[in-house]
Amino acid sequence: MTNSHFKVADRLQHIKPSATLAVAARAAKMRAAGHDVIGLGAGEPDFDTPEHICAAATQAMAAGQTRYTAVDGTADLKQAVMAKFKRDNGLHYAPENIIISTGAKQCLFNLLQALINPGDEVLLPAPYWVSYPDMVNLAEGSPVAIQAGQQQHFRITPEQLQQAITPRTRLLMLNAPNNPTGMGYSRADYQALGEVLEQHPQVAISSDEIYEPICWAKDGFISFASACPQLQDRSFIINGVSKAYAMTGWRIGYLAGDASIVKAMTKLQSQSTSNACSIAQAAAVAALNGDQQCVHTMRDAFKHRHDWLIPALNKLPHISCLPTDGAFYALPDCTAAIARIDGVEDDLQFSEWLLEQAQLAVVPGSAFLAPGHVRLSYATSMDNLKQAVDRLQRVLEKI
Repeated sequence: MTNSHFKVADRLQHIKPSATLAVAARAAKMRAAGHDVIGLGAGEPDFDTPEHICAAATQAMAAGQTRYTAVDGTADLKQAVMAKFKRDNGLHYAPENIIISTGAKQCLFNLLQALINPGDEVLLPAPYWVSYPDMVNLAEGSPVAIQAGQQQHFRITPEQLQQAITPRTRLLMLNAPNNPTGMGYSRADYQALGEVLEQHPQVAISSDEIYEPICWAKDGFISFASACPQLQDRSFIINGVSKAYAMTGWRIGYLAGDASIVKAMTKLQSQSTSNACSIAQAAAVAALNGDQQCVHTMRDAFKHRHDWLIPALNKLPHISCLPTDGAFYALPDCTAAIARIDGVEDDLQFSEWLLEQAQLAVVPGSAFLAPGHVRLSYATSMDNLKQAVDRLQRVLEKI
């Protein structure tokens, strides 16, 4: 049956499917049809979950930890999260400041639902992760982009922030290291933004720090709340185990922030998913409390790929790409290449052209409000990356 007399709810009429998942699905379909597609769209580590974490899950099942937990997470996992914040970020939280959800995405979704009223403005430094504006729309807020282009290393300035804030501004959504740019903010950068935010007490701050361990910035990773302790009571720090421990499918994220908002998020979660998976929570305890060498090993592998890929991209004709501070993405500027290809007008058509001509799957930059760019994930093998660059070289030399 293809024709339905049901009308989709209005709130979903303007929500877009995830561009990154769409690229992965199309690449998989082409592979199934026999095409040799190299997928550079995936936003997840290409490593297996470390053995000691899987063993903790097995032990949890054997011990009967297969029942409902508290909606906002087990006491053990909350303690592990609190210890992580103290150990790695110098931040102190109580259990009532912590919620465990089904991935960092649910933490962000619940936060927006608990914090945003219809018409409230949410500031989104762009390029941004594809889900941010749609999450704001679902909360009936108004997403307001602050464009930070390649010329300013994809970082917003205090002047831009000041200009964007209005009496209706309720939240600033930060993400560093950033998806899709890989860029971070230094302590000084955050402090300069913090000086602006201090003048506007109605504005809360969410800081999506899911790529924290995958960071090679000169001064290392800095949490927003660590850099601006005077704003910690207005800050919501979001993190999880997906990227750090190659646990994307385990679906465990966590948020730390104001206890009253966390309580409201818990009430919402009690009427949606209830608790996150009990077994995955036990595995996350082992991840956060255990030996962190596995994290360092994966980070070093991503850094090695980054150090090879960025110079290789910049050697290609009509392509320009900045080195990054972390994560596992590159966001090359392809506007010069696009201008030289007949029938290709923008990055969406350029991505289609690459899929057809080079059998390369990338994500159009427009999905992240980065027109003229494409996002490449190097969460794949060096062999795949070298083949991908060879294919790019081959097709770009012809234009």
